[in-house]
Amino acid sequence: MNSAIVNIGQLVTLAGSKRPRVGAELRELAIISDAAMLIEDGRIVAVAKRAELESRIDSGTSVIDAEGCCITPGFVDAHTHLVFAGNRADEFERRIGGATYQEIAAAGGGILRTVKLTREASEDELLAVARKHRDWMLRGGTTTLEAKSGYGLDRETEMRMLRVIKRLHAEGPVRMVPTLLAAHTVPPGTCGAATGACAPMVNGNAGRGEFVRWVAKELISEVAMEGLARYCDAFCDEHAFSVEEVREVLSAAKRHGMGLRLHAEQFSPGTGAALAAELGATTADHLETATEATLALLRDAGVQPVLLPGSVFALGSTQYPAARKMVEMGLAIVVATDFNPGSSPVPSMPFMLSLACVQMGLLPSEALSAVTINAAWSVGLGEQVGSLEVGKQADFLIHEFKDYRELAYFIAVPARPRVFIAGREVTP
Repeated sequence: MNSAIVNIGQLVTLAGSKRPRVGAELRELAIISDAAMLIEDGRIVAVAKRAELESRIDSGTSVIDAEGCCITPGFVDAHTHLVFAGNRADEFERRIGGATYQEIAAAGGGILRTVKLTREASEDELLAVARKHRDWMLRGGTTTLEAKSGYGLDRETEMRMLRVIKRLHAEGPVRMVPTLLAAHTVPPGTCGAATGACAPMVNGNAGRGEFVRWVAKELISEVAMEGLARYCDAFCDEHAFSVEEVREVLSAAKRHGMGLRLHAEQFSPGTGAALAAELGATTADHLETATEATLALLRDAGVQPVLLPGSVFALGSTQYPAARKMVEMGLAIVVATDFNPGSSPVPSMPFMLSLACVQMGLLPSEALSAVTINAAWSVGLGEQVGSLEVGKQADFLIHEFKDYRELAYFIAVPARPRVFIAGREVTP
């Protein structure tokens, strides 16, 4: 089906170099005013001033009037924990009452609470809940998202979560990029290789090394063989896994041809960012406590920082990642939601844009680049989505406003952009 989007007041194409944007490039949005866009078979075939394309619009073309509004690429959410059962609203209340994230985890809450609920849920139950989460994101303009496992910590549940992500990708319309995050936290027992059953731990520590070895030597191999994950992630922190444990997991994933991502430096420095640079990871995520020297390592290794202001906001913290410093240093920043049931129950990319500007000092143009073209490169899809250029998939949003800066300026507005994926309007 051929279509033409006409009467576009401001077409934010983000056309440019075929790589992630850095420095001043983040502010170069390649905007075309009074524009039009032609689409054939789900892909963009022309973007230009409306007057230049009118002669190419014939009677067989479906015409969509943007009514003078702004069009941007669809958002690419590069860090989500989409699949989980239940919620942790009671822990949210405890945090408001003064309990810390670490205190809640030490008392058996946090990630392990969600692990218990997720293990008890069937694949179809998880699919139904994940579809609801996906639809929340889609309504806000997310057209591509990365989705992690990590609430199983045993073979059966980790594989079940990855199958749910695969099923959601197959049913569409949102494109899913699957990531294995079995090394999310230390499980309550050691997972058996064959059955995935967990034996009790002794003094909270026995079997820890066995679990890491099992993930590295067996689970990653099985996941890679079945093609269930494009990336492997791990959580490096004092209450999760050490640098050496994460090295074992990610090195195994790299040997199996998986891309690497890493939760790093969220609560304390020295927790994984240097390892991400050493191993050539695609991304290092969080980085609230990363030092300037560590950021230089990431820049020199070409690792993209994925910044997650939603988790800082939802945890009631004030230590946001040093986004302004990262831009000045030449890192190809990404902004994502970190949507999850504990530290960031925030599915809204427009809200991330506001936080990125208000709390991290990014300009609206820089923030928009970070949630579109740079995010696309960070999930391996920079050649296909993230900007509105000839040859790319026609994933775009027709907003209710005329200026892209209003995305960040009107904070938490219940906006409902018209969402198009592969040239077709979708309604969750």
